Amino acid sequence: MTMIAAIRDRLAALSPESVEILDESGKHIGHEGAMAGGGHYQLIIVSAHFAGKPALARHRLVYSALAPLMHKEIHALAIKAYAPDEI
Repeated sequence: MTMIAAIRDRLAALSPESVEILDESGKHIGHEGAMAGGGHYQLIIVSAHFAGKPALARHRLVYSALAPLMHKEIHALAIKAYAPDEI
């Protein structure tokens, strides 16, 4: 399973309407964190779970879903999280 597939699989817990994942690891070659392992990703996710929640709470939901992958397989994650009525 690729890392993007693993991320997508973990995010299924949030019942997303849409998920876009971009692997930006290649832009960070030579970066100190890149040498320690784990990729850099950009995430755009739309889920009803985010409705009525501020950005920090939305990010916490994403990080909770991805917890087993954080700090090893995922070094950095840029998150854009929207409720369905915000797109």
